[in-house]
Order: sequence, then structure tokens, then C-alpha cells
Amino acid sequence: MTVSGPVTEQRPALIDVATFFADPQFAHPSISPDGTRIAYLAPHRGRLNVWVRGIDRTHDDAVPVTHDARRGITTYYWTDSPRWLLYLQDTDGNEDWHLYRVDLDDPHSPAVDLTPLEPGSRVVGAEPLTSVPGSVLVTMNRRPMFFDVFRIDVATGETVLHREQDDPTAGILFDRRGEPVFRTTIAADGLVEISAIDPGGQPRLLRRLGGAEHPMSVQPQLVTADGLGLLVGSFQDGDDLRLVRVDHETGAETVVAAVEGHDLDISGMMLPGVLPPPVHTDRATGEILAARFVGDRPHIEVLDPHFAEVYAELRKLSDGVLGTLSSDESGTRWIATFVHDRDPGVAWFYDHATGAARLLFRSYPDRDPAVAAPMEPVGFPARDGLPLHAYLTLPVGVEPRNLPLVLVVHGGPWAHDSWGYSSDAQFLANRGYAVLQVNFRGSLGYGRRHVTAAIGEFARAMHDDLIDAVDWAVARGYADPDRIGIYGGSYGGYAALVGITVTPDRFAAAVDYVGISDLANFLRTLPPFTRAYNVNNWYRYVGDPETPEQEADMRTRSPIIMADRITTPLLVAQGANDVRVVQAESDNIVASLRARGVPVEYLVADDEGHGFANPENRIRLYRAIEEHFAVHLGGRRGASRT
Repeated sequence: MTVSGPVTEQRPALIDVATFFADPQFAHPSISPDGTRIAYLAPHRGRLNVWVRGIDRTHDDAVPVTHDARRGITTYYWTDSPRWLLYLQDTDGNEDWHLYRVDLDDPHSPAVDLTPLEPGSRVVGAEPLTSVPGSVLVTMNRRPMFFDVFRIDVATGETVLHREQDDPTAGILFDRRGEPVFRTTIAADGLVEISAIDPGGQPRLLRRLGGAEHPMSVQPQLVTADGLGLLVGSFQDGDDLRLVRVDHETGAETVVAAVEGHDLDISGMMLPGVLPPPVHTDRATGEILAARFVGDRPHIEVLDPHFAEVYAELRKLSDGVLGTLSSDESGTRWIATFVHDRDPGVAWFYDHATGAARLLFRSYPDRDPAVAAPMEPVGFPARDGLPLHAYLTLPVGVEPRNLPLVLVVHGGPWAHDSWGYSSDAQFLANRGYAVLQVNFRGSLGYGRRHVTAAIGEFARAMHDDLIDAVDWAVARGYADPDRIGIYGGSYGGYAALVGITVTPDRFAAAVDYVGISDLANFLRTLPPFTRAYNVNNWYRYVGDPETPEQEADMRTRSPIIMADRITTPLLVAQGANDVRVVQAESDNIVASLRARGVPVEYLVADDEGHGFANPENRIRLYRAIEEHFAVHLGGRRGASRT
């Protein structure tokens, strides 16, 4: 992509922050097992709640079945009973998730907490148990360091231990009858061990997979429909992450899906039900339908002949990429969402028996995709030759030359930016900024070499990649070198702080959103149960703070130690209940700057955790970001301040 000639079209109207960052009018739809009803999220009592309506009805006929006025709901589950629906909820962002039941026959009755856990314990998943109708398998850590599996009777709430763990890193995989068939653990050397569980109940080692290239452990981990295989992501002897089947008897790997030069996209495992999954399966049988791969635009690899027919019809409905997918148990009625760079969420209903299709909703029906900014994939080499993939979003209606630019850095860092609707990119482009999102080394989705190139490179080559991306944008003429901002959340917040400490003269403004300032303190304050899982990510890539030499090295790469270099105008935002990056990480960097008389704006939300979920907090944050960048980079401001 190169700079083009003058653009003659007019700038689009400014979209007010309150409009941009309000909750969606509709989100996350799914269809009931019998195909007669639709559930989805929509505003109710000032928060996102679950609504249910008949398959042929409209939102005017829908009924809210949850009534949370404190915090929006993001994850819910149909059950095998037409009466019950389940959902997850925490308290003010503390991530202590509980599983609640609502009565669809009496949707105004209070929800019932099926998992009344002690503080510090949480539910991490629920799935149906077909062999025991009316039950679900729920994974939770009643014992703080161990995630055991329980069987819960949905109607009565009776809870029975189904499988107890003997290793804090262990995961048990069950077949569709609820029988344990595979076990995964992280060995002391970091390798992931996959074992078969035979009828006697003892694990039998099948394979050991490399550790560092799987910083989020081996993903996915899905038992095949017949219970005789385990689907996992494996690099095998190459650089691409493939979907393979590990045989229960022999441990042999068979490639199920692979795309040359592309990785299986496992990002959906981090936010199941919200992000598209790496593998779509048949609701009734569990058979594999399709797999998702990383690309300039995500790529769907269809694996099932019947679904190929369905998918061919779904593709006619949108020029976006298939996102989430839900069908009834017969595989006849489908709800599909589509990912698009200029339209933030579109859902369609499709009946394969009749061929009928209709638009269910757009998440933000008042947005006009025609005036949104396209997201363009771009690429360039890092200074050491490593290929880097990025996305450039340019403001509409202005010549793409010498613009103020905001470098938006994703979190994780074991995640990746992908083609699709980005609220950050669209908001900033609407304000007149070029937006660059780079998948620096360590980002998942670009091969074994790319992710492992980040080992030991926090605040080093990982930061160099970001600077190389800015230099590319300046060299291409897109960006004014004197008007560069950096913004990110979580790891991206850390990257913003590194940007203004390691390279203090490169950025004219910075925003640190729930970011890390002290690597050692960050690791020490993570929830205790996470420590067993750190061997292949934080300990391998950054260091173990309990080892003095490694802690000393971590300090040299911690912005809090270099805070005396900061002169760049900084905005910091933090959730008071954040259990991943605790408030002290932000408090300390702010206190250090204020002690020196360096201006810093600090926003703390008392009812938020690792990111702002409530719309009034998001609006407050982005109004502050708008003003911060307008003052220091020269972008546009919205008129409304009410």
C-alpha cells in the first residue's frame, strides 16, 4: 500500500464518544437446541443482559431473562431443558466468575447462583453432559490451587465431584458421555504432556509437545466426536500451527486441517463465545465442521461435506468473514455472525431446509459502514529481517500524507490484531489519526519462529518492532514524525510505558490502559493458581522474579525503574478490581511522575477490573483519550461533552 494522490471526498461527521462506546444494541446471538428460540445480548436496566425471543419474532416481542443492573453479561449457555438458561457473572470485574441459572418459564424471578464460591475461586467453563440429562460439567477451583470438575444438576443445584485434579497444571478432557479420555499437563521442563486415560483411570503418556511455542499452552484441546482422538494445535516439524488429531491408542498425529504459510487461529480460546472459535463443531454430534486460520483476512477451512453446502449459502449473505456460528441440533437452522472491518457485528438467520435467510440484526444499527475507515493489511521487515504483519487504518476524506498517527499495541502479548472491526481504530480514524496496529514478535498467529523470537525480548526487540513500524509509516509518508502517539491496554499499556522510557523522544503522547509498570511485581501479584501455568509464557519469555538474577534483569526492563526518563504527556487508566494487573502497577508510575512534577492524568474506575466494561466508564475513558491526543497530536474533538 502506498500513498495515493489527493483525496477529494469530505471528512465524515464526528461520531460522539457516547455513541461510539455505548453498549451494542444486539450482540452474541445463538439458537436454542430445538431451533425454536433465539438468545442474544441487548441493553436492559443500563447493562447488557440476555434476551430470548421466538425464531420468527422481533426484538419487540423479546423478553429479558436476566436483570443485572450492576455489570453487563458476556457469556451464557443454553441447556438441554427448554426451561433453564445459564450465564456467568463476576463482581465489578474481579473475574471470580459464578454460574447462574435463570428460569425461562418465569423470566422475572431472581437468578440462582449454582456455584456459591469463596472469594478467589471461579468458574472457568460449563458444558452439557449428554449422558446425564439436565446436568452440566463445570470446572472451578473450590480448592484454590486446583481446578476440579463437578457435575451440577441444573434444576436442583445439586453438585457432585466428577473428577478431582492431582496436578495444578493438569487438564482432563472428557468424551461426550462425560468419561475422562485424555489428560494434559505441563512438565517441569515446560513441555506439554498429552496422556490417554484408559478405563482403569490411569494416564498413559502419548506425546510431549514443545513448550515455548505454546505460551498459552497447547490450544485447542477438543476430544473428537468418537472419543478416540484429541484435536490440538501442533507445529509438528514446521513453522505453521496445524490442527492435528492425536490418537488415543497410539499417540500418532494426523493432520486434520492445515493451510500453508498460515497458523490455526487459537485466539478464540481466550474469549470463548465472544471471539470466533478455532474449530466449529456440530452441536448434536461433535463432528468437526470447519477450522479458522490467521491471514490478512481470517480464512475458514471447511472440513465437513454437509457444512460445505451450508457455508456456501452463508457466504452469500455478507462480504465479511464468518465469525461465530450456532445451529439447532438438526443442523437445519443456523445463526451466523460476520466479521467486517467497517461494520461492528452483523447476524443472519439461515434455514437450510428452505434456503430462506434474513438479517437478524446489526449490533449498531445507527452506524453507516460506508463512512467508516477500511482496515488495510500491510507488511514490512523488522530491523533483524523478521517479517512483521500489521494493519493500517487511515481517516476517510483526507489526503493520507503527514498525518498524526497513533500506534495501537495489542495486549497479551500472546494474542494478535486481526482484520475486523476495531473500535479503537475507527474512533481514532474518525478523529483524523492514522492508526497502525502491528503484530510484533511474540504475537500469536504468525508461526513458531515469530512467537519464539520474543523470548527475552520484552523492552528490547519487541519494542524495536514497534519503532520499526512507526519508521515504516513515516518513510511511506503517512505519518508526521513529530505527531506520533502510542496507546495500548495490558501488555499494550506496558508497551506504551516502554515507548516513553526506552525511546522518550519518539512519542508526543501516550496512553497506558491497565498496563504493567513493574514486571516482577506484576508476576508476584497474579492470582496464586496462575503460577503453575507461567512456565511457558512469563517465566520463559521474561523471567521468574523468585530467581535473583532474573528479577534483576526484569527490573532493567520495567518502566517504573526508568520513570525518570518520562517527559511525554501521559494518560493512565486503571480498574480498581483488576486481578491481572493490580492497581499498584498504575499507582506507582503515577506517583513517581507526580513526585517529579511531571503532568499525568489518572483515571481509576472503582467498579472495573482488567478493562472497562460498563459503558459510562468506557465513555469517560475515551473522552479523556480524545482530549489527550487532540491537545498533543492535533486531532479532531467531538462537540458533545454531556
